[in-house]
Amino acid sequence: MPVALIDGIRTNYEVIGDGPPLLMYAPAGFDATLDKWRTQGVYARIKLLDHLPKKYACIVFDRRETGQSGGRVERITWAHYVAQGRGLLEHLNFKRAHLIGGCMGCCPVVAFAVAHPEMVMSMVLYWPVGGAKYRISTHKRFADHLTYVGQHGLAGVVSLVMQEGKPFNAEPRGGPWASVIKNDRAFADSYAKLDVEKYSKLVADMCRTLFDRDTSPGAEPEDMLKLEIPALVIPGRDASHATSAARYLEECLPRSEYWDVLPEEQTEQTAPARLLGFLQKVTP
Repeated sequence: MPVALIDGIRTNYEVIGDGPPLLMYAPAGFDATLDKWRTQGVYARIKLLDHLPKKYACIVFDRRETGQSGGRVERITWAHYVAQGRGLLEHLNFKRAHLIGGCMGCCPVVAFAVAHPEMVMSMVLYWPVGGAKYRISTHKRFADHLTYVGQHGLAGVVSLVMQEGKPFNAEPRGGPWASVIKNDRAFADSYAKLDVEKYSKLVADMCRTLFDRDTSPGAEPEDMLKLEIPALVIPGRDASHATSAARYLEECLPRSEYWDVLPEEQTEQTAPARLLGFLQKVTP
């Protein structure tokens, strides 16, 4: 599988199909690997990658700190995920693209549109994360990691990850860099030697600034309200994907369409056709 080096960090990616570029920020939170478009929850059911590549060049990738992509210990912001996507488009010589995000992938999509509107032809926001329950559970995940760091140190985190091999989503104690620790021995060795106090502050600040509201994070409403980019919003309805988060994005994006269907009515027969209809309508 091809690899791009973006800002010094390895990005594992694949381009499936042919046509106008469609950059796809994967679902699954802190395990946002390219395969999740085929295996994760609703996406396994609607099978977008069986349909979208017939009309579009679908650019799927492991988000930094997940899967086979690399990472770096720093206070990650939505802008860092934007930079990865932009760098991948530049690596592939695409000046503009449609963007789709699933789950937490919706956050960097709206952040990308705010930062680089000239590069974004449209946005598809599928099951955006958000809601009070989502913020609370995400903050608890980070807190569980920091509690483990306090008890066992960073060398203990490395030992745990090497023993269990689970990503941050599945095992909070392993932290946001668990996948990189698992796959990169040199990274793991340097991670274990970091200053625990500085690291703990960095992680706490990262959590606080990424997940700072009881709705969909990623961009400020004042900035989204200025966008003139077509958007399609598809709602989820559970503890991580509150319907209110999807309605919030509909409200903040002036050129948004809202597909008002319950999750159980989002099927392989209905969802790909709805997305393809929207994309074809807004493709220059």
